Amino acid sequence: MKLNEQAIDLVHERMEYERSRKAPPPDFPALPDIPGSRYVDKLFLALERERMWKRAWLFAGHTDQLPNPGSWFVTRNTGSPILVVRDLKGEVRAYYNTCRHRGAPLVTEESGEARGFVCGYHGWSYTLEGALTAVRDKRDFVGLDFSCRSLVAVRCERLGNLIFINEDPEALPLREHIGPMADELEQYELDKLRWVDSRSYEVECNVKVLIDAFLEVYHIKSIHQNTVDRFLDHRGMVVTLWPNGHSRMLTPNSRPDWRDPGTINMPKIQSITSVPANNNVSYHIYPNFVMPASDSGIPLLQFWPITKTRTRVVSSWIAPDYDPENPDPLWETRLANWERILYEDLQYAPQIQESLQSPGFQGMPLNYQERRIYHWHEELDRRIGLNQVPPEQRVAQVLHDQVVRA
Repeated sequence: MKLNEQAIDLVHERMEYERSRKAPPPDFPALPDIPGSRYVDKLFLALERERMWKRAWLFAGHTDQLPNPGSWFVTRNTGSPILVVRDLKGEVRAYYNTCRHRGAPLVTEESGEARGFVCGYHGWSYTLEGALTAVRDKRDFVGLDFSCRSLVAVRCERLGNLIFINEDPEALPLREHIGPMADELEQYELDKLRWVDSRSYEVECNVKVLIDAFLEVYHIKSIHQNTVDRFLDHRGMVVTLWPNGHSRMLTPNSRPDWRDPGTINMPKIQSITSVPANNNVSYHIYPNFVMPASDSGIPLLQFWPITKTRTRVVSSWIAPDYDPENPDPLWETRLANWERILYEDLQYAPQIQESLQSPGFQGMPLNYQERRIYHWHEELDRRIGLNQVPPEQRVAQVLHDQVVRA
């Protein structure tokens, strides 16, 4: 859904208000400190993993990674080995990479193509739709009901060509879960954008340290002085908080006529409105998917907890009219520039983690510009269960009147 002229005018009015304000809006609540132990306490982090990460919609990949019926890949970012496959009818499905006999993996490579899956341990066989079709020495499995031994499915849904999975069978459908964002994302025609590149980086810090960094632009004048601070006006940044922890951050260019010189001659997404085309917009699908969309290509960032103090950052790109057999040479420069900016964001994370574990870190006093971080933590407590979070680690629910529900 494109933004109409009235909505575009409202965005520009909000940008101008943000630039000119002398204090936070009168109706904005005071934000209590975020307790520091939420980043280091083992019991809290265990609650976070079981109650939030295991029940969240998480990005798994792109349909270009499944080019043909029978194509598959394995993702382990959720902490479980999950097999994502395109079946013979072209539908994308997901299963645990776990044979129903004794738990051996169905596949041992990272990706491939198959007409079905045969466990390498004892030869149990499954269709691409997950149905058990054969077992070795069937005579010795008296009364085995094949219909009860299909592969265990994982919820799998798409936003255009983007594949998301969820280990909670009771989760809301993906589009319903992301609410108003779903309609706004239609302007990007995600079903037409091609897979360009993906790279990963491991960083010695808790995952929230990095998620926090990508939910605000308060830091850009300090660590991005020679990159994005040259063309972004962080003081005009507009935030939209959506239900279920999702949000959008829209940061205007310092000059209305500024265009990234490296992308001027690249193919454009013709369907998007002037707001994302001429400014920097970043969408956040809770908990760990950040999409700073542009009209010539979209980075997809995910932040995955490996351990309590180690994080994997995955940086991928999708773009219009990208030909993997004959890539535009401009992409080499663009990806290098992006990686430079990304390294600027990652540079302090290990030292921050060291500080988090010291007595000097007791809590975080967040400002109005950092309200997306507070919104993230409020949602975390709701997903864990407000009565399940220890009182000394709980975040007060104060932003409810700031959330846009339609």
